[in-house]
Amino acid sequence: MGVIRTVLAVGLVLAVPLVAIARGDAGGGDAGATRDAAEIQAMIDAAPMGGEIAPAPGLYKGRLVIEKPVVLDGRGQVTIDASGEGSVIWLKTSNATVKNLRLINTGHDHNAEDAGIQVRGNNNVLKDNVIEDCLFGIDMEQSNGNVVRRNRITSKKLDLGLRGDSLKLWYSNNNIVEENEVHDSRDFVLWYAKNNQVRRNISTGGRYGLHFMFAADNVIENNKFYDNSVGLSLMYNEGDIIRNNYIAKSTGATGTCISLKEASRIVIENNDILYCALGIGLDVSPFQPDTENRIAANRISYNDIAIAFLNDWRDNVFKDNVMQGNITEVVVFGGGSAKRNVWDGNRWEDYEGFDRDRDGIGDTPHRVYGYAGRVWMDVPNTRFFKGTPLLEVLDFLDRLAPFSEPVLLLEDKHPRMGATSIERKS
Repeated sequence: MGVIRTVLAVGLVLAVPLVAIARGDAGGGDAGATRDAAEIQAMIDAAPMGGEIAPAPGLYKGRLVIEKPVVLDGRGQVTIDASGEGSVIWLKTSNATVKNLRLINTGHDHNAEDAGIQVRGNNNVLKDNVIEDCLFGIDMEQSNGNVVRRNRITSKKLDLGLRGDSLKLWYSNNNIVEENEVHDSRDFVLWYAKNNQVRRNISTGGRYGLHFMFAADNVIENNKFYDNSVGLSLMYNEGDIIRNNYIAKSTGATGTCISLKEASRIVIENNDILYCALGIGLDVSPFQPDTENRIAANRISYNDIAIAFLNDWRDNVFKDNVMQGNITEVVVFGGGSAKRNVWDGNRWEDYEGFDRDRDGIGDTPHRVYGYAGRVWMDVPNTRFFKGTPLLEVLDFLDRLAPFSEPVLLLEDKHPRMGATSIERKS
């Protein structure tokens, strides 16, 4: 029996995990009392590599710096208040986890980008955190392979231009940003960032729902961007894929669902693009020679203007899109046409042809014309009145009896007939 007990005792010792767990004294003091964040900092500093820190529930005042791969778990019961100075957490390591914390009350310094979490490392996990009253939410610089998941972020209650960014990836590649909810911040940005996955996020109440600049080969899918000044803006980008997103309710003078400026090899497919002043705007896109942008199987509906070109440009492929309920289908500002792009198999609500052979394709091409008398195009300030009875009557009369030869903007030789819904691809 003595031998058996010895063997069992050794087995139990070997079954204990080697990773140490540092816990706060949950029974030592009032969980509602204010504590010093130095208590958590001491636990972090004392923890071994890979150790887990679970502070006692409560409100902690101060800021933290994590410089080793540990797990910091607030278990939904820990609030860290930066007391209006600096960032709440600086994560200066790789392979760490920060989760289940409530982070509040950063400083107001835009130059320092005071944030809920500053990330300067690789392969970290930031998940299930609530970041409130923080100028910036999560600020990631030159950090790769991180996972940012299920965080809820709001900025400070300031005018839109004075808020910080909810999520910022700067020179940061191969990160996964998913299932986060960001509200009432300034921008959600990826600058100089490549091969990131942005999926199943909700971004509302900001200036840019998602803003790219000099980025490449990112995948943006199954997100919701609504009630922002601009839904998605891609500037000087290449190779991004934007699919299965809901992008809506960008109104006002700059209201655009998707804006492309000098962006090349972009795929925009299976998105709902709804209720914006402008559905898709293109400015010198694609920019790189011998490239094209593919805009396919989107529902572009109930916008003031469905598609607008800022110039006579080329090499965009518009295929199998549904254009429904827009006041104006396509415009080209500054003269010219959109004929140097491919238009094929789109569903046009105002198509006036027939389908006698019932193959689902109109018997005659759909043509969109530009009229010289459209006041709102020649005098930009009059766009404020676009959609009003007066301008719509003038527009109708111009099409009924144009005083000059209208310009053919585009021709879709295979306009699709039938339902205005799109069967979404998985």
